[in-house]
Amino acid sequence: MSGLLALLEAMRPLQWSKNLFVFTGLVFAGKLADPQMFLTTVAAFACFCAVSSAAYLLNDLVDVERDRLHPRKRLRPLASGRLSRTVAAGAGGALAAGGLVGAFLIRPQFGWMTVAYCVLMALYSLLLKREAVLELFVIASGYVLRAAGGAAAIAVHISPWMLSCATLMALFLVLCKRRAEVFAADAPEQHRESHAGYTPQLLDQMIAVATSATVVTYMLYAFQSETARTHTGLFWTVPFVIYGMFRYLFLVYVRGQGENPESLIVRDPHLLGSLLLWGGLSVFLLWGN
Repeated sequence: MSGLLALLEAMRPLQWSKNLFVFTGLVFAGKLADPQMFLTTVAAFACFCAVSSAAYLLNDLVDVERDRLHPRKRLRPLASGRLSRTVAAGAGGALAAGGLVGAFLIRPQFGWMTVAYCVLMALYSLLLKREAVLELFVIASGYVLRAAGGAAAIAVHISPWMLSCATLMALFLVLCKRRAEVFAADAPEQHRESHAGYTPQLLDQMIAVATSATVVTYMLYAFQSETARTHTGLFWTVPFVIYGMFRYLFLVYVRGQGENPESLIVRDPHLLGSLLLWGGLSVFLLWGN
């Protein structure tokens, strides 16, 4: 039982929240009430949960020795010895295979999107995460592949505006995460080689650019896109996006948080509230018009 719990922990179930990007195409195509498309998207979400967990296991296998030197990461199942490398490798292979087979059964186009995600994450774990700045775009591409993959699974068009917003929002979150990691007292440079390429000034400038670009792009989407012309009132969602991003910046810069965005969003009532209000209003406007 302890071995299974250790494996589940290493699979990072809390990180599965990132795979909710798969639902982007379903929601913004106005198909959330379509039972067949909804179930297909749920299946696509499950496939991405499987392959993303495989990616986390690979990452931990590659970094196990380095993680043992980290004050917090040394407690991870592989680094602490609670999970053997053999079990982790076998489980990772099974998860990747199962996720890919399921993806191709859903739709070949979605299958190839999932393959692209797996290849990208493997390159990240083995090589690209050591490259400052480039690693940011690799992680952001993972979010875009989730959103585009979800649309491919149900054969709907996803707006370039939404893909742009997803890319920029992902960059914003990753940059804030890197800033929190670099500035944390227990995360010196040697724990992640790419940190050596970042300075406080560089990170702050990139965060400012990502914040501005995300807000402007979303505003253009909400006011000028084809979706906005078809579904009037989408501009009412803009304040929730701006408030949520400003609140996140407050938590990162003032309270020194941001290392774990997936848990921070759930823990902070302001962030969670703005996210739920944005999501609820978006669905209402897309369905009500």
